[in-house]
Amino acid sequence: MRKLVNFCDYFVICSGNSDRQVKAIADGIQEGMESVGLTSGQKQADRAFHWILVDFGNVVVHIFERDTREFYGIEYLWQDAKKIPWNKS
Repeated sequence: MRKLVNFCDYFVICSGNSDRQVKAIADGIQEGMESVGLTSGQKQADRAFHWILVDFGNVVVHIFERDTREFYGIEYLWQDAKKIPWNKS
C-alpha cells in the first residue's frame, strides 16, 4: 500500500459470516496483536458491526460481513496495490 497511500504499508481484508463473527474476529486480532506488544490506535465500526476497521499504524485491518464486503468492493478500490497471498499453515 505504501506506493499508493501515505498512511499504511498493508491492508488486511477478511470476512465473517455474521455481525457477531465480525466483532469476534476484530477482538481476536486485537488480542493477538497485544500479546506480541502491538496495540491499535483506533477501532471504527458501523453501528451494526457489518464492518470494523482496526488501525495498527502500518497495518490497517478491515473485517466485513460477506455481503458488506461485496457491496463496498474494497479489493476493487485498491486493485493497484500489490497482493500478498496468505498461506494457512
